[in-house]
Amino acid sequence: MTTKTLYERLGGYDAIAAVVSDLLPRLRGDSELGHFWQHRAEDSLKRSKQHLIDFLCSSAGGPVYYSGRDMKTSHKGMRISDAHWAVFLRHLDATLDAFKIPQAERGELVAFVQTTKADMVEA
Repeated sequence: MTTKTLYERLGGYDAIAAVVSDLLPRLRGDSELGHFWQHRAEDSLKRSKQHLIDFLCSSAGGPVYYSGRDMKTSHKGMRISDAHWAVFLRHLDATLDAFKIPQAERGELVAFVQTTKADMVEA
């Protein structure tokens, strides 16, 4: 028996895209995080959303190619702090709750996301 990838266990592309579609409005609407998306063109926001979907799908073992920049380059100069990171994690947790992501997959996903912190948090 072959072990399924996290991508497959999460439900594949459509499920991951739905999670991102729920998460991003939470982040953009947050009083502490919303400024990171201010003054961006709608096309830029759509492109960022697609990059996030592709990044998560690819990182979870899916058949999706991520063509964006690495996390350090794409977040350099944004001055993301530990406090911002904590708020992000709370929104991620709420999104995962909303989609009733099983504990095993949730733990694996959050553990992966935590590996990106050093490349994103600067301040």
